[in-house]
Amino acid sequence: MNSRRTGNKTSRASLAPSADGEAGPAAILGFLREVPLFRDIPADELARIAEITREVRYAPGQAICRRGERGEDLYMIVAGAVTVRHGDHVLAELGPGEVVGELAVLDSNPRSADVIALSPLRVLTLGGGEFRALIERHAVLAGELLRVLAARVRNTSARQERVDQLIRAFRERGHVLAALDPLEFSRPGEHPELTLGHYSLDDGDLGASFSVTIGREAVTLRLRQLLDRLRAIYCGAIGFQYMHIDDLGIQSWLRERIEDPSHHAALDREEQLRILAKLTDAEVFEAFVQRKFGKAKRFSLEGAETLIPLLDQAIETAGAYGVEEVVIGMAHRGRLNVLANIMGKPASQIFREFGDAEQDRWSGQGDVKYHLGHAGDRTTTTGRSVRLSLCFNPSHLEFVGPVVLGRARAKQDRAGDGPGARVLPLVVHGDAAFAGQGVVQELFNLSGLAGYATGGAIHVVLNNQIGFTTPPSEYRSTQYATDIARMLQIPIFHVNGERPEAVDRVIKLAMEFRDSFEMDVVIDMYCYRRHGHNEGDDPTFTQPLLYDAIRDRRPMRVTYAENLSALGAVGEEEAAGIAKRSYEKLDSELARTKAAEAPPAPASQASPWEPYRGGAEGTVADVATGVPEARIVELLVRLASVPEAFTPHARVARLLAARRAMAEGKRPVDWGAAEALAFATLLLDGHPIRLSGQDSQRGTFGHRHAVIHDRDDGAPHVPLRHLSADQARFDVYNSPLSEAGVLGFDFGYSLDRPEGLVIWEAQFGDFCNVAQVIVDQFIAAAEDKWNQLSGLCLLLPHGFEGQGPEHSSARIERFLSLAANDNMQIVCPSTAAQYFHCLRRQVLRPWRKPLIVMSPKGLLQLPTSGSAIDALAGGAFERVIGDETVSDRAGIERVVMCTGKLYHQLARSRARHQVANTAIVRLEQLYPFPGAAISGLLASYPGGAEVVWAQEEPENMGAWPFLRHRLGGLVEERRKRPLRCISRPESTSPAVGSKAVHDAEQERLIDAILMPGA
Repeated sequence: MNSRRTGNKTSRASLAPSADGEAGPAAILGFLREVPLFRDIPADELARIAEITREVRYAPGQAICRRGERGEDLYMIVAGAVTVRHGDHVLAELGPGEVVGELAVLDSNPRSADVIALSPLRVLTLGGGEFRALIERHAVLAGELLRVLAARVRNTSARQERVDQLIRAFRERGHVLAALDPLEFSRPGEHPELTLGHYSLDDGDLGASFSVTIGREAVTLRLRQLLDRLRAIYCGAIGFQYMHIDDLGIQSWLRERIEDPSHHAALDREEQLRILAKLTDAEVFEAFVQRKFGKAKRFSLEGAETLIPLLDQAIETAGAYGVEEVVIGMAHRGRLNVLANIMGKPASQIFREFGDAEQDRWSGQGDVKYHLGHAGDRTTTTGRSVRLSLCFNPSHLEFVGPVVLGRARAKQDRAGDGPGARVLPLVVHGDAAFAGQGVVQELFNLSGLAGYATGGAIHVVLNNQIGFTTPPSEYRSTQYATDIARMLQIPIFHVNGERPEAVDRVIKLAMEFRDSFEMDVVIDMYCYRRHGHNEGDDPTFTQPLLYDAIRDRRPMRVTYAENLSALGAVGEEEAAGIAKRSYEKLDSELARTKAAEAPPAPASQASPWEPYRGGAEGTVADVATGVPEARIVELLVRLASVPEAFTPHARVARLLAARRAMAEGKRPVDWGAAEALAFATLLLDGHPIRLSGQDSQRGTFGHRHAVIHDRDDGAPHVPLRHLSADQARFDVYNSPLSEAGVLGFDFGYSLDRPEGLVIWEAQFGDFCNVAQVIVDQFIAAAEDKWNQLSGLCLLLPHGFEGQGPEHSSARIERFLSLAANDNMQIVCPSTAAQYFHCLRRQVLRPWRKPLIVMSPKGLLQLPTSGSAIDALAGGAFERVIGDETVSDRAGIERVVMCTGKLYHQLARSRARHQVANTAIVRLEQLYPFPGAAISGLLASYPGGAEVVWAQEEPENMGAWPFLRHRLGGLVEERRKRPLRCISRPESTSPAVGSKAVHDAEQERLIDAILMPGA
């Protein structure tokens, strides 16, 4: 136990020395009368004690007694003070009127503690035998001794507890007093939990010593020293948030490093020079671009230049931990600076882009320079090679985050890097976007899930302390922009961006944490934005005072160089030389641009994309997608097998039995079996498969059961992982209830898995509404903007089944409105065989485009949507399917074109009503639009036959808005009559909410299609 010095408040006892310096019996007797321990002892006994005591003096630091020694003397402090210690632990500090050594007197055992003089000390000693005899004569003395001891224990324990609470408060709340804001606009005040008074302590306690553990070290400190140390650790340029972490092992790991003096050690000169050089490169780049391209937007990094040494140190440290590749994502602020000074993109190439000197670079429309990505290799100072990939990013700031994680996970899976030790995702965020955009929560929620974990991402928040024109008080309801990250058990480090060495310390700690625990870390770097949202914006409209302060702010490079110069680490001339060389390098790069000299080509690296291409569909031949019948039968049997002693659920057992019956030719192959066969055949050919979505393991409609659970013990079995010893990897994950985050992740995954089948499945097709940013900005446009290919497949359950507006339409019209330049494939397969061939075509063709499948609900178990085994063994995906039931096409008066489920309903109704003059044609691929195939098919029907388009969706939705021009123009050209659409009337909502109303509508629709005159 620890205590402040207590004697001064428990006794007014004093002892004046005699003329020769020694106190006489009379003076000793007077002193004893004031000692609380002897207050009930008779005067004659006190007089006797006074005669047998003796005065002893000790110098500061001298031991009165030592732990383990034999000795029974009782010591009464006359003047000065002592500390009572057990090893490094302070048990108490005692002053005049207190007694020491009483325990050895009572039990005759060796001393249990060291008693050391803190100052010049005078004590009276009383032999243990005499004291015990005194207790025997006066029992009240024993009680008084116990009272004194109890009071001492209670007092010292209470004070130690209060000091311990104060220490914990600094660990929990110290960050609120940290000096984080470089502009000092938000000056930290006083927090009640960090004051002495909150713990019933005051300035009189500052001199008391306490035994505490700081970092890994148990130390004894005066309260004043302790407070100074805690403030230096927790209230300086770094604010630590880690006490919300429930895992005490992680919490202790962080505490030890945060409080360890070695983590506060000054950097050596080489490290300081490196930081100065990176700050200089960052500042000079911005100044150079401003001078040479003053009217161009660049979303300057000025005010946050420390991002460059931060990223530099992150890569250096990552290399030391064995990381081979860093995947980076960031919004536009500072992006050009990062490209030039971190990614190694030649400045001449950036300058050419400023001058629009590469109009023919892009296959499509391209994108603005501050959205572009880059990849290259970097050699660290330790000689390690690290591959850097900066993802392309649109202005939808935070949506690149899940894409980065998906890319990193794909690279990890490719390399067999389960823990994520070799590939690091690093995402740079903006403070307003981080707090404001919901995809950030989705991003963090993915971090610990098996299907989406990456071994920890480093998140850097570039905290401008403003969002365009909006101050923090108006864009968030939380204390910090990063408070959403507290949903995870991870540390959050806030740091003043104008303290480069503190930033350096933070990124090193973050990298060590990630390497040790494979978890995310958040670094919230406070900085400012020297200009407005962009260089042409005037921020003084809304923040005049803020920008008055910023205008007077000197560049960070200058202040850091001056600090180093004052310390004697770097001279002014040396700092000026670094700036001069940086400027000259950029000037040389600009000269190369003006001379029309092409930038050097980046070093080539083997890419998994080499065998694949984009462009127009017609440039790539179709491929055979059939599979020998014997192999299909074999795989059906294997997929229907379970391990011995495995008990499947009764309904799953029936599904497995049905697949065995399919293998025997007793029933057609249904949708779920066709999908499993497509997966199995691809896996055996070496193509990995990843399927992720809400409830995708079972399948929302119970048709898949890719993971089967034992009915008795719940153990899982995945048949598609037990096909052969050398098969490719099969992963199927139930995703969280997230669309934007998961679709972004799976899109990112597809960017680095071109040889595999990567699928995102919506629980219902219209759930894709929530992920529209990913669809618009990445899936539909990535090839056009960034020349990035993706083979991602979206399974979107679609079909009007009377389940209401939100469970009917996958919004085909939205995808078709985004379709151009063969950028996507949009299909509506109507049979199991078509689905089988479509999935295999997606992988086996070297053409890589996103595949949007309007997958069915009602067709999953519909017998007429099933297919014979020979349809899977032969054939291929047919973009358009003519009416195979029409034997005499000459008698056809009407050709109805439609998709998916509606075909089966029309065919059934046509047979029931014996409608012989109508052919039903299925348009299986809506885009790329198969105009030639449609023309050839329509040519086989009489020229006078009417052609109509039929759909379940309202007239302003579905495929009609897209087809009315493409298909309509084609029909009118060949038949000289307009194409009509038969559908539900236009509507603001996709479907009705009543099953009865839906059924009535559907019946009227089918009658209107098949029997227009009825």
